[in-house]
Amino acid sequence: MAPTTEVLQLPEARRLLLAGQGLLGPPPGGARGLLHQLGYVQMDSINVLERAHHLILGSRLEDYRPSRFDELTEGERFLFEHWTHDASAIPLQWYGHWKHRFPIRRGKLLASAWWRERVGDGAEALVAAVLERVRREGPLRSADFEDTRKGGESSWWGWKPQKAALEFLWHTGDLAVARRVNFHKVYDLPERIFPEAHAATLPSPEAHLEWACWTALERLGTATPRELAAYWDAIEPAQAQAWCRASLEAGRIRQVELQAGDAAPRPTFVPADWKARVAALPEAPAGLRLLCPFDPILRDRARALRLFRFDYRFEAFVPEGQRTYGYYVLPILEGEALVGRLDPKFHRDRGLLEVKGLWWEKGIRPTKARLRLLKAALENLAARIGARDVALRAGCEVTESSLSGHHLIFQR
Repeated sequence: MAPTTEVLQLPEARRLLLAGQGLLGPPPGGARGLLHQLGYVQMDSINVLERAHHLILGSRLEDYRPSRFDELTEGERFLFEHWTHDASAIPLQWYGHWKHRFPIRRGKLLASAWWRERVGDGAEALVAAVLERVRREGPLRSADFEDTRKGGESSWWGWKPQKAALEFLWHTGDLAVARRVNFHKVYDLPERIFPEAHAATLPSPEAHLEWACWTALERLGTATPRELAAYWDAIEPAQAQAWCRASLEAGRIRQVELQAGDAAPRPTFVPADWKARVAALPEAPAGLRLLCPFDPILRDRARALRLFRFDYRFEAFVPEGQRTYGYYVLPILEGEALVGRLDPKFHRDRGLLEVKGLWWEKGIRPTKARLRLLKAALENLAARIGARDVALRAGCEVTESSLSGHHLIFQR
């Protein structure tokens, strides 16, 4: 590949990422425009505050309301649910690219001992029977199928065979998610949910590779081949490496050195017009924003550490006594910097949003002005999730300066 001749400074790389992820101001078009800009929004079952997709969108759109997401998925059919690096809602315009994924998922599931254990003997017959029932009866949930196991498991992942079959059919494209009821999937045939997208022609391998790499680079701003491949998890790193080589030779992208502070310079790729892109970027919005633990700028822990000097680990699955911070910790974004984190809990029965822990990054002082911004961010979050009051637990640990002994109640 061509020798590195340009230098990308750390603030420039950070701004490109923030802009690509809708955090330097939302793109035009409201929730539709933002979802297109993001490319996907992760969906997760944890509901300590609010579902992950609502938190991600709400941190970027001041007037966002959860019902808008339902309209986009169930009414307008702007989105469909499937897998990127995890379960996600994705603009339907890209459904054709998932047709490359379906046979790959089929092969992986059929080879999976975990899936075979849950579906049991006679997997092929069971899958066919489940599909035929949905075809005959219409949209169905897992709850519509009786668990015929004796003493069946009740754990989260102790799926009954019919649930495992439904998920298999969803992963392989034979079924799709028509809607959700209390966050439980309702499955139906894709040709009944979005017939045009289902009938669309499969993109060529070349078109699929171009889509996967270019759309990822636009949203990351700068990336290695491995990071490009990981964005959608739709191609292999070797394919992304070949795309970078060809695009570099064609002059569409450039290889630059990312100057990452004390770390050694890191070769990475950017669009050829990256300097003009940086120059055109807006300033970050004023105030503090509370980010979802599944926010896309945090998904790659190494990238977050490299670009923001922010070491974030999702600790929900860490035993409580071994957690450094908490179960569902929200990073605090101030301008273009991640300046702290807090551990919240929404007590729905009392309408109370409680902050159980608060930590500022090294060198960040909890000044009166910053605390006023934090209060505004917490009140904004409370309004979005339906909390009446916000409380800061007495004794919350705060680095640099302690708020120990304070118990602040923000009445709304």
